[in-house]
Amino acid sequence: MNNKRRIAFVSVRYGLDINGGAELHCRMLAERLALRHDVEVLTTCVKDYVKGSNEYPAGEEAMNGVLVRRFAAAPPDHAGERRWLEMAKPARRLRMRLYQAGLLRAVSAFAGTWTWKLKEDVEAQKCTVFYSADLLRYLSEHRDSYDAFIVFSSNFPLFYFSAMAVGDKTLAVPLLHKMKASFRVSLDQAFSRIRYVGFNTDAEMKLGKDIFGTAIRDCGIIGTGIGLTAPAPWEQVRRKYSLPDRYALFIGRIDTDKTGRMAEYYSSYRKRYGDDALPLVVMGKTYEQEAAAEGMIYTGFVSEEDKRAMLLHARVLINPSEYESLSLVLLEAMHDRVPALVNGRCKVFRKHREKSDGAVQCYRSARDFISKLHKMDTDEAERLMMQEKGERYMKENYCWEIIMDRLEKALDKVSAAESK
Repeated sequence: MNNKRRIAFVSVRYGLDINGGAELHCRMLAERLALRHDVEVLTTCVKDYVKGSNEYPAGEEAMNGVLVRRFAAAPPDHAGERRWLEMAKPARRLRMRLYQAGLLRAVSAFAGTWTWKLKEDVEAQKCTVFYSADLLRYLSEHRDSYDAFIVFSSNFPLFYFSAMAVGDKTLAVPLLHKMKASFRVSLDQAFSRIRYVGFNTDAEMKLGKDIFGTAIRDCGIIGTGIGLTAPAPWEQVRRKYSLPDRYALFIGRIDTDKTGRMAEYYSSYRKRYGDDALPLVVMGKTYEQEAAAEGMIYTGFVSEEDKRAMLLHARVLINPSEYESLSLVLLEAMHDRVPALVNGRCKVFRKHREKSDGAVQCYRSARDFISKLHKMDTDEAERLMMQEKGERYMKENYCWEIIMDRLEKALDKVSAAESK
């Protein structure tokens, strides 16, 4: 058994009522690690990332065995962010083009850590939602009070500023996607300071190495398991949300980054199959209104108990996002033997399909979406094959015993480096 440590997670949002995969990932790790160590979470008072206002009170609260310290965030300055990002764009664009040409890793190894347009990039981050000078001041003043920091989500400002303050004591969980924000010069600086990087998948780790190269000092796969809540009674849930007996299901934030062209493709599917088409239940908080199609049923944010009941009774789970580093809801679906149809433009989803030998199906176009959704609903042999492979894939790769052992070994490396 490892020595008991004092560990602080750093996450832009945290709470039982937060609708986000990264935040749930952080909370599941924190609560399990708290069974072995003294665990705290340093976070902001922001609940809704679109509004960016401090809806939670600043201060401390205990939550499922974890001490949560909340700090006020500065009001976002969207005009300032756009202005600074425009000035930082040449460096970000150059890094993207070098990556697309397969040259970024080699160029970075030769030239070292990038500094061109760093000032502009950093100033842009100070203008974004979740920037908290109070939290960062606490980090700097109390860095010696903690044995390690576990910092989440590279596309938000706390990642860079935490790395600058406590990088040598940091285990980072970047949740990288192939998106513009991942090519910021400030991230090259951040990864060069961070002691250990824990990725979710092989695909994410390859992406990280291809973008940041030797700036990443040490890394490995940690991943996460899933948290299972007992489902609410089905008849109660069905009446509460006026659900049909058969349906496809989307779970997540409702904004274009997550839903993509789901409504458009679903509308084409419904025109093709008419009354035989599965209704589509859309579960989650709306951050960006989309054009709904006939047959789509919006539930809003639901409790974990209601969510589990609705997942267990779904015919198919749909995840249309291109930007995933893992996808917890996909893991939950495979555990619960629910066939999943996912966006094949996401490399992480393609890797899940490959490693699970077809436990999930990927679509690349509207025609692909339509044909595969229909087959997954109507072909019982196909459904059974996906269910069995998904269940096996989960047991072999995402059980909590494996995940926590990886996390403890990564923390050992952070502690060993700090003690030298």
